[in-house]
Amino acid sequence: MRGLLKLGGYCNLVISLLHIVGLFWAKEFFRVTGVAEPMTQLSVLHYSLPYLLTVLVAIAFALFGIYAVFAEDGFIKLPFKKNVIYGIVIIYFIRGFGEWIGHAVLGSVNASETLYSSIAIAIGAMYGLGGWYLFNKTKTIRRINENRR
Repeated sequence: MRGLLKLGGYCNLVISLLHIVGLFWAKEFFRVTGVAEPMTQLSVLHYSLPYLLTVLVAIAFALFGIYAVFAEDGFIKLPFKKNVIYGIVIIYFIRGFGEWIGHAVLGSVNASETLYSSIAIAIGAMYGLGGWYLFNKTKTIRRINENRR
């Protein structure tokens, strides 16, 4: 369980990179990810908005990844580490389970959306289990150090 949080972080960094690389083939990227129609509507307001939104999403994924990769190391002092890690878990679970529930209620199962939702749930589980291990290990170390005094 020790490496799950980092694995989830690396997954986020890859997803972030894919969003940036996908912008070079934006129409195909938007179609494959299932957001072509909303992005077309957004581009009516201004042609750059789909690109800006994608960059913002890439930044969010990168921040998620940075928190997970550096949470245990202490190499970078991260504020609100525990809250952010568990917040990311909630975001991923809402995304994943929400999509599943939405498709079940509407009766419209889509293979690619089911795959993306499953990936979201898996990454959320990596963050949840990895965070639980990290923060419980930290409590145990503190308890041991207090008992030594």
